[in-house]
Amino acid sequence: MENCKEAATPIATGCYLDNDEKGVKVYKQNIEDSGSLLYLTASRPDIMFSVCLCARYQASPRETHYMAAKRILKYLKGTIDVGLWYLSVVSLNLIGYSHSHLVGCKIDRKSTNGTCPLLGSSLISWHSKKQACVALSTVEAKYIVVGSCCAQSSWIKQQLSV
Repeated sequence: MENCKEAATPIATGCYLDNDEKGVKVYKQNIEDSGSLLYLTASRPDIMFSVCLCARYQASPRETHYMAAKRILKYLKGTIDVGLWYLSVVSLNLIGYSHSHLVGCKIDRKSTNGTCPLLGSSLISWHSKKQACVALSTVEAKYIVVGSCCAQSSWIKQQLSV
């Protein structure tokens, strides 16, 4: 992978991974080696979503899963000096952002959501996951993620006031 072409994103925009039962099986060790990418997510949260997506299919990896894992490595090669900066002088304004996607998971039709609170201009936490229940509308999916974002912000505010 030293001479590979670098990728601009860790996963293709229209990438849709599933069980791919008809796909070519790959040697399990190849995809498990990329499972060590989970360790790297501690310092590179930008790859968390794509790594977790690939990790779902480690039990029976196919060629499509291996190609997705290789793309993450190509992305990492091109973004070695990318990181998070935390300024020493930070305002204590707590700002929360949220996003939801109705039927984000094509397999079980559950919505996906994510939140990221910032303290001043510094990211202090984030999460991205499938919703526990099936939302029947975009508004309902957004309502669920906003509730989650508010709960997280309230907890952070309480921790800062202690």
